[in-house]
Amino acid sequence: MPPPRFRARLAGVAAGAPQWFTLPGVPDRVLAIPGRGVVPADTPVLRADDLGVLRGDGLFETVHVRGGRPWLLDEHLDRMSRSAARLGIPLPPAADLTALAEQACTGWGADEGALRLVCTRGAEHGDGTPTLYATLNPVGEASRRARRDGIRVLTASLGLAAAARSQAPWLLGGVKSLSYAVNMASLRWATESGADDVLWVSGDGYLLEAPTASLVWLDGDTLCTVPAEATGILPGTTARWLCEHAEKLGWQAEERMARPADLFLADAAWLASSVRGLAEIRTLDGTDLPPSEHTARIQDLLGFGVPAAAEEPAAAPTAVASPAVAPPVEAATDDEGPTDVP
Repeated sequence: MPPPRFRARLAGVAAGAPQWFTLPGVPDRVLAIPGRGVVPADTPVLRADDLGVLRGDGLFETVHVRGGRPWLLDEHLDRMSRSAARLGIPLPPAADLTALAEQACTGWGADEGALRLVCTRGAEHGDGTPTLYATLNPVGEASRRARRDGIRVLTASLGLAAAARSQAPWLLGGVKSLSYAVNMASLRWATESGADDVLWVSGDGYLLEAPTASLVWLDGDTLCTVPAEATGILPGTTARWLCEHAEKLGWQAEERMARPADLFLADAAWLASSVRGLAEIRTLDGTDLPPSEHTARIQDLLGFGVPAAAEEPAAAPTAVASPAVAPPVEAATDDEGPTDVP
């Protein structure tokens, strides 16, 4: 007879729970700590006065794991290093972070996972040593469904001009910090409004980014993204990799400033992120966008698994009514959330 945890997973599947389960001896949650390696996933890590908890003072990266290996790890570590420098947090060498990531991935048996590397400023009353750890979790079914079915998106004002964050370093534009309250509030508002995600728009009307994803759209044979340096958005690793390989799809890549109305004239638009991968925007502010024939090609290039329709039937996204006035939100700096999903 299967062990209890395995039986519980099977029972959950039979009852309609998410259709993933763990085999005996294969972890479904992982926690790794420098100097200790992999420890039980419920091991306490943070002190009560850790500044990452008290003030959101820290940074993180979320990396897609496929075939037991973290994808684009070097690119994520480069961005993590830049964020740490902006925050003035002493980050361990890249080799140490790579070793920690590899420890977390050892023995991971699922087809994919979400690896998170977290570094806080440390304890408020400590010796100044940062707190560092890594977690590894399964990719949620919501992310997998979004790859297949697309998403409903609402625009919301960020309340700042497009150039404001690039001119004000204290706003931490382009930093992947732990300060995610605004990001999560934006996603909760989207859910309460009948949508799946939010696309932030600058105070002067330009498209920026989503709370946990980067915007990508196709205009003819040009794959477009928002310029990170000029706008202070987080430079997305997945979007960047896609643009660097756009020629494999017969396209060129270009950074471009655009307004929401431009997406209705585009051939297609997507949100790209590290764990969810590519999600096609199927409705924008309540208006349907036609399905794109290019989505499957891009997903194949990116290498993210897309569940078959028979695996978990889901209705196509329906249009949602655009609110008369979208509530403004404050500046936030991320394109790929804690685990890429709320």
